[in-house]
Amino acid sequence: MSAPATPVAATPVATESDSRSRVLVLSGPNLGRLGTREPEIYGSDSYSDLVSSCKQWAAELEIVCQARQTDDEAEMVRWLHEAVATRRDVVINPAAFTHYSYALRDAAALVTSSGLRLVEVHLSNPEAREAFRHTSVISGVATGTIAGFGFDSYRLALVALSC
Repeated sequence: MSAPATPVAATPVATESDSRSRVLVLSGPNLGRLGTREPEIYGSDSYSDLVSSCKQWAAELEIVCQARQTDDEAEMVRWLHEAVATRRDVVINPAAFTHYSYALRDAAALVTSSGLRLVEVHLSNPEAREAFRHTSVISGVATGTIAGFGFDSYRLALVALSC
């Protein structure tokens, strides 16, 4: 006979009657490699550390957040469509997609044109890096952009969406 299952604390899930804000925190390509990819730029903390931090900050702000990461542009576009369908604000670090993904830009525009908020975040300051990083096709349709504060870029975005 096997031992009874140990209960696991559930992450709060918003229901129809829940008045808390619901936010998707989306991270793009290579962010799953945080901690090992260019730590001199992105820091030594992992993507799991980022997710834990986001969940802690969201709980403190009485927000329900769900964090996701993908290296796939089409999946990111689908998640933005889902945000519109489920009426969730978005924190997005488009990573490399920032500079060229018109598909992602158009999906982000759907979010903001539907009356939802979308905050573009970056761990580093793209303007202080290579010239090709100076262009964002997302920022023109975003509610706001926060960059250069490491993990705190995400925290500041959650604070902005809590208002």
